[in-house]
Amino acid sequence: MATASTAHTITPEERKVIFASSLGTVFEWYDFYLYGSLAAIIAKQFFAGTDPNTAFIFALLAFAAGFIVRPFGALVFGRLGDLVGRKYTFLVTILIMGASTFIVGILPNYNSIGIAAPVILIILRILQGLALGGEYGGAATYVAEHAPEGKRGSFTAWIQTTATLGLFLSLLVILGVRTAVGEAAFADWGWRIPFLVSIILLGISVWIRLSMNESPAFLKMKSEGKISKAPLTEAFGRWKNLKLVILALIGMTAGQAVVWYAGQFYSLFFLTQTLKVDGPLANILIALALLLATPFFLIFGSLSDRIGRKPIILGGCLIAALTYFPIFQGLTHYANPALEAALQKAPVIVTADPATCQFQFNPTGTKKFTSSCDIAKAKLSAASVNYENVAAAPGSVATIKIGDKILTSYDAAGLSKEDAAAKDKAFSKELADDIKAAGYPTKADPDQMNKPMVLLLLFILVLYVTMVYGPVAAALVEMFPTRIRYTSMSMPYHIGNGWFGGLLPTTAFALVAYKGDIYYGLWYPIVIALATFVIGLLFVKESKDNNINAED
Repeated sequence: MATASTAHTITPEERKVIFASSLGTVFEWYDFYLYGSLAAIIAKQFFAGTDPNTAFIFALLAFAAGFIVRPFGALVFGRLGDLVGRKYTFLVTILIMGASTFIVGILPNYNSIGIAAPVILIILRILQGLALGGEYGGAATYVAEHAPEGKRGSFTAWIQTTATLGLFLSLLVILGVRTAVGEAAFADWGWRIPFLVSIILLGISVWIRLSMNESPAFLKMKSEGKISKAPLTEAFGRWKNLKLVILALIGMTAGQAVVWYAGQFYSLFFLTQTLKVDGPLANILIALALLLATPFFLIFGSLSDRIGRKPIILGGCLIAALTYFPIFQGLTHYANPALEAALQKAPVIVTADPATCQFQFNPTGTKKFTSSCDIAKAKLSAASVNYENVAAAPGSVATIKIGDKILTSYDAAGLSKEDAAAKDKAFSKELADDIKAAGYPTKADPDQMNKPMVLLLLFILVLYVTMVYGPVAAALVEMFPTRIRYTSMSMPYHIGNGWFGGLLPTTAFALVAYKGDIYYGLWYPIVIALATFVIGLLFVKESKDNNINAED
């Protein structure tokens, strides 16, 4: 069998299955990333006229749509996919995603229709999140069930490139439109164009998907009368299957997710926010790293057909966890050597009442931290300054010691908006002057940057992404029986990537502010990746030789 599968030549029908599934998934990721890439402009268009409490609610809803809603989409469309078929379900998901995206492009803003604008926008965003929750599982299941034995890893690896390609496509379209119409016109009306052109991609994707056949595994099960009548109950109400779902989450997708987000998103955040690298330059370096590493999704997917899914996925989690600290320290060394020198030569001490210091976990960006301790730590963390924490007497105002200079923070609780803004401006300026005098740079100097080494380190981070992500679709498909596969595999994937991965940047910042160490946020992906490695190694069975057409 191994020889036959190795010699297998891909047929035109199989090529069409891979292309159509991948194209549709690229399109869905393109739609999803557009909102994130244009969030600042969209906020001005739709949320600017609301009062603070209403804006807070909308911010929570926008956050929920991006992360929390995706697993619910997995439930809704996973169930549908196991009841009526893979083809029709992920045709529905792409229509919902495409229509929601196009409507954003023509939706009147707050100034035109008032409060209805943000309400409709949030509804559309929730629909996008639900559709994305159903799309990935459908595409992965559909491709895997068409793949010949011994080729599931290489076939489904094409699906794994789509998130990266969708990100690329969204950035290219935005950049092209921005350049063509100018920054002022883009902020006014040009931002709508990337949403509107998605209708072309939608038309192509739907046309191709309509011409495709249903999955042979589903048709076989349907002809034998073995379709599940209650996929949700079977998948999550019976311990035999629920145990597999839990293992897929904590023994595979949670670690995969944090490595994915660390390599493709946190690295960009670290470059721009922590190391103060110019945004366009950081984006170019990340884009080059993604471009160079993308073929490795296919390489590791194919390799997993020979040596198994577990060694590659768990190996990627382990190597990432063991090397994140030296890699990110290397990024500091090569991208901003002046910051590295300042961190070593100019120690900073924050003296504060521990009772006034909160863990600054703020995923929605709407929570206010008003104590003198929280303000001092947030300002230092934003300026990429490491600091030592020293306990002060209860009720005292926090102070920051930089070399021989001592700066007193302020408490913003109870201040009017104007007074708080004035205090913040004065404190921020004084702090900026003091840390600059201590040798902390306000920006990374491009002339001092070793760009080839920065690119190499970013490439290694994305290479880890390809290790954990390339084989994971095949592994998830193979873990579950055909009758509940769509439902079962979608849930751990979207909880892992939507929640564990999506919370990485905000959790990392909270950890940095808590400890006073720019690298401390790395403990979040490291701990989760190591937990996944241990649990996956001990409890998750290798799946590459599983018969995915079997009832169990």
